[in-house]
Amino acid sequence: MRPVLEITEAGAADLGLIRSVAAGYGVRIAPDLLAVVRRQRAEAVAALADGRLVYGVNTGMGALSSVRLTEQQQRSHQRNLLLARATGGPPWLEASEARAVMAVRLLTFLSGDAAVSAELCQRLADFLNRGLVPAVPRAGAGAAGEIMQLAHAFGPVAGIGRVLGPGGTLVPASQALREHALGEFALGPKEGIALIQGVPGATGLCALRLGEAAALTSLMEGSAALAIVAAQASRDPYRAACARGDDLLAAVLGRLHAAIGDDPSPRSLQAPVSFRVAGPVLTQVVRAAGLLEAAVHRALAGVTDSPAYLDGQFTGTAGFHGIDLAAHCDLLTAAFCHAAEVAAARVHRLLDPAVTGLPAQLAREPGPQAGLTPVHKRAAGEVHAMRRLATATPVGLIETSGGQEDVQSFAWEAAEKLAAALRHARAVTACELLAGYQAAALSGRPPPAGCRALLDWLAGLVGPIDGDRPFGEDLDHLIEAPWPLA
Repeated sequence: MRPVLEITEAGAADLGLIRSVAAGYGVRIAPDLLAVVRRQRAEAVAALADGRLVYGVNTGMGALSSVRLTEQQQRSHQRNLLLARATGGPPWLEASEARAVMAVRLLTFLSGDAAVSAELCQRLADFLNRGLVPAVPRAGAGAAGEIMQLAHAFGPVAGIGRVLGPGGTLVPASQALREHALGEFALGPKEGIALIQGVPGATGLCALRLGEAAALTSLMEGSAALAIVAAQASRDPYRAACARGDDLLAAVLGRLHAAIGDDPSPRSLQAPVSFRVAGPVLTQVVRAAGLLEAAVHRALAGVTDSPAYLDGQFTGTAGFHGIDLAAHCDLLTAAFCHAAEVAAARVHRLLDPAVTGLPAQLAREPGPQAGLTPVHKRAAGEVHAMRRLATATPVGLIETSGGQEDVQSFAWEAAEKLAAALRHARAVTACELLAGYQAAALSGRPPPAGCRALLDWLAGLVGPIDGDRPFGEDLDHLIEAPWPLA
């Protein structure tokens, strides 16, 4: 039995709810919320009855929007919208990611802008509650919005496309609906185009990435603290006075100082720059994450449908463009890329006896043993892979649909780049953690109180490093282990 969360607010901006649904929670829509959806739907259907042109409802789409559809064509049009646009293929989103996309589309439907029926909203809830997960392509879409991915995400509601089965197998949607005692949903006026509009994909993926980013940022702070202690760096750059005018920096420096404590006798007046800038670099990650979170909240609360039913009339909008999400994804990706580069530089410095006073390459027996030099090389490779991610995703427009769609923001792709940056940054952080852990062991100095919990966690995962060994296995353990102190 899945635990169930009640949705009581339209466009709910609780990212925890989205993450819980992604993790497997079911949903229940508050009855008064469904009543609002029914009223909005009734008004919209009445407005359609006067025969006015409404894009994608009684007209074609894109370059064919000048084609007026007959009443007979309109009856099949909404389902047809989900057919040819499903042009993607594997690799597919993970089940948690696809569920996040569905959860966001449901939340935004409940605002009434899309003018869909309460029954369609309930059908999306049924999919989430019964564990039906559509096969949604991870990449390969060049539309102005997310219509290609969303055709895959929501075609199964109408029995179109495929869902993920056990072990990643693919099951025809029509078969999966029968197995769950659900019929193919008959899409009414406006409901097909509503399913492929907006930015629920980028919004849902960003909600998940922000949760991962918060845990990784906490781990990176701890990793930087270990490196600072290992290098016996001057504590001057971490004093509270250095954060004047910047509350976020003050918070980061406060956490770093709590971890590293004071050192009245640093090895040198100034440590290498990679140590001194740890606070501002990590602060930029925190700042960029906050800006992306604000963009996600705007996407959840704002108008992203087109056409949207606003103030009693259908209105064409640009909410599907997603530039807000794309730009702030890129900002956070760049912040993680820089933080990973700085961390990799610290790893290199920790291998140098001139910086730490410890054995060369953090080897127990330098010469016969290679020590952790290969670990730094792993970090260098991860950083190199990250550099190609730190580019502006929306730059590089491609005309499609006969020129009707002549720009894209590629917000979905920006969210994917952020996911890749997080994977690489986690690997670099694992390299720094391993180096800091070994440096602490070789130094023989009692660690600051603020680092003991982290060192205990590392000891449980890695154990003593008495000589050379396949350090990739240790790094895998550090990459995969959940960080309990986030």
